[in-house]
Amino acid sequence: MNNIFKFFTPKDKKFQPLFEQAANNAVKISEALLIALNTSDLEKRKEHIKEIERLEHVGDDITHSIFLELSKNFITPFDREDIHSLASAVDDIADYIHASATNIELYNIVVIGDSMIKLAELLVEMCTDLEKAIKELRSFKNIRIIADACVRINSGENQADHICNLAIARLFDFETNAIELIKQKEVLQTLELATDKCEDAANVLESILVKNA
Repeated sequence: MNNIFKFFTPKDKKFQPLFEQAANNAVKISEALLIALNTSDLEKRKEHIKEIERLEHVGDDITHSIFLELSKNFITPFDREDIHSLASAVDDIADYIHASATNIELYNIVVIGDSMIKLAELLVEMCTDLEKAIKELRSFKNIRIIADACVRINSGENQADHICNLAIARLFDFETNAIELIKQKEVLQTLELATDKCEDAANVLESILVKNA
């Protein structure tokens, strides 16, 4: 019966394009973060952080459009709760990336540690996998791509936990400036929270798979 319902349901022309835009924006903002962290020129870093802020606003607009469509449409491509949860999780990724970049600037963190860069690299990988998985929601023909992407995202989140915890432990062992320790710890934890949101998005995708594949 579910397959029959799918056959007669009009092809989604509203939600899927918006989700793909949101996922692509998550990739762009994660890449902008990695560039910012790898930039030693502080003025150039500020420019990249401004771009991160712009992309965060773009993400907000896309999320607002998804919620608006959700309020206007009775028929949706999958559960309304899953649409809301997926949109919120992708938006949260951008929010935490933006918060991380903003704090680096506000706290005047000049030297970026290897752990922050590793977390940023993981975020790029996880957001790229998220984009690949979301594109497959268009047809559900390659569910293995979605499932494999979710596995990689979950693995990435575990790596991020380890990197963050180890970095904080080293701060307590070697950083003698208490204020600097607090600043670094705050940014590390915010970056790790961004990876948590990637995992949240992956969990929603797995839920959608179970219900629709």
